[in-house]
Amino acid sequence: MNRRQFLKLPLAAAALTLDARAATGERAPGGFRVGSGEDRHGEELLIMGGSFDLKVSGRDTGGELCIYDTVRKAKGGPALHRHFHQDEWFYVIRGEFIVEVGGARLRLGPGDSALAPRMIPHAFASVGDAGGQLLIAFQPAGTMEDFFRQMARYGTDIPKNPEAIMRQLFERHDMELLGPPLSL
Repeated sequence: MNRRQFLKLPLAAAALTLDARAATGERAPGGFRVGSGEDRHGEELLIMGGSFDLKVSGRDTGGELCIYDTVRKAKGGPALHRHFHQDEWFYVIRGEFIVEVGGARLRLGPGDSALAPRMIPHAFASVGDAGGQLLIAFQPAGTMEDFFRQMARYGTDIPKNPEAIMRQLFERHDMELLGPPLSL
C-alpha cells in the first residue's frame, strides 16, 4: 500500500460511518457552518458546466434532506428526468433559469423558487449570459449525494456510449432519464 492510499483510509472509514448513520436515521449531533464556496465534506464536484457544493448532507438529517449550492458558468443544465422518491426544490440566488416541471416552463430570477414533486418530469437550465447560482434541495436525500459524486467522475470527458451509461447511472439512483436537456 502506498502512502497516498494509506492516508485515504481514515477518510474512507469516516465516510462509511457517516453513510451508515444516515441509513439508520441518525442525525448530526449539533449545528455546523459551511462557508461560501465550500462543500460540507470538502469535495470538489464539477458537473454539467457547473460546480456543486453540498451544504446540508443526508448524513446530517438522517437521510431526510440534502441541499446543494450550484454555480453555473455556462448556459444549460441536466436532461429531462424524474425522481421516484425525491421532491426537488430550486431557489435562484443569481442569474436566470428556466425550470420545466410537468411540461410547464417557469422562468426564474433571483429570489424565485420552484418545486418539482417526485415522479413529475423536470429539468432546469441556466439561461443568462453571465451564468447563475441555484440552491437545489432534495427531500428525502436518497442517494443523490452518491449520484453527484458519480457524475463528477466523468468531468468533461464524454464516456463511450453516453446515453446508456447515463441511463444506467440515473436508474441506480432511483431516477429515470426521459429526454434531452431543455432547448434554449
